[in-house]
Amino acid sequence: MIENDLFLRACRREPVERIPVWYMRQAGRYQPDYREVRKKYSLIEICEHPEVCAQVTLSPVQQLGVDAAILFSDIMVPIGAMGLAFDIQKDHGPVIEQPLRQANDIERLKPIDPESDLPYVFETIKILTRELKVPLIGFSGAPFTLASYMIEGGPSRDYLRTKALMYGEPKLWYMLMDRLGDMVITYLRAQVQAGASAIQIFDSWVGSLAPDDYAEYVLPTMQRIFTQLSDLHVPRIYFGVTTGELLTTFVKTGADVFGVDWRVPIRSARARVGRNVAIQGNLDPAVLFAPWAEVQRRAEAIIDMGIEQPGFIFNLGHGVFPATSVEQLQRLTSFVHTYSERALRG
Repeated sequence: MIENDLFLRACRREPVERIPVWYMRQAGRYQPDYREVRKKYSLIEICEHPEVCAQVTLSPVQQLGVDAAILFSDIMVPIGAMGLAFDIQKDHGPVIEQPLRQANDIERLKPIDPESDLPYVFETIKILTRELKVPLIGFSGAPFTLASYMIEGGPSRDYLRTKALMYGEPKLWYMLMDRLGDMVITYLRAQVQAGASAIQIFDSWVGSLAPDDYAEYVLPTMQRIFTQLSDLHVPRIYFGVTTGELLTTFVKTGADVFGVDWRVPIRSARARVGRNVAIQGNLDPAVLFAPWAEVQRRAEAIIDMGIEQPGFIFNLGHGVFPATSVEQLQRLTSFVHTYSERALRG
């Protein structure tokens, strides 16, 4: 049962007594207890064991005092259910055994049936909704970011094969976007029906596109996704990295909350997306390795900008680095709460 709904209120741009905070990758290798779990299970094996996955998701909430949990999983999990085999390699990321290269490869991708294909995901969510006192965020990768892994065969710096397909074979590109869009809609709808209180779509690599290309090749799919999930009446968050130049177009997706990285000040991001949506972000995760005085100074500046208008959630501009200190995150969480409470009281 949710007792702390600060995060949900901020997403809805309602009054809050202090700024809510959570962190992308708040469950992970910076935690000693997570490293112990990883000695027994791979990342995918954690996802496939609901009791283990639920505890991994719960641990940072209990340890850090954050105002939301995010389901522990990987954006590639539903891709396996579509019939595309992959592996998660340590210190590298997803690796696709047979990357998408032609029409037949895309045509073989099958629709997912979440409850039968990925039952462990939804059992984990059901456990968490019984145990958590804060909202649970469900999530999915976005079609462009998923497509980049599926086409390139793994992480990429230049996305050459992805862009070659997009520019050179647009019919195949839109076929892939349609199939991935359907999957994201089905997957996120099932997460909310199982108990997730909000959803976030990670478009980590879409910042590699020019604004015009985003508008032509990606935006229609994102609009369809957010429109078809609007009847769920939960906050819908959209996040990308190096997407400052895309923010004015992002607004057209219909998302309720936009996550921004550290390259765009909160005030500038708000000017680009307008007053009718919430903002989430955006401390550079590398700052957590600085002396506390510097962390505090930068967090204050972000909070000061964030509280200028309703609808702000404190987060990092990307995920927690594995070498981050647990104590530093605990201290930051407490600081965000106490400083923002004083600032909001005036």
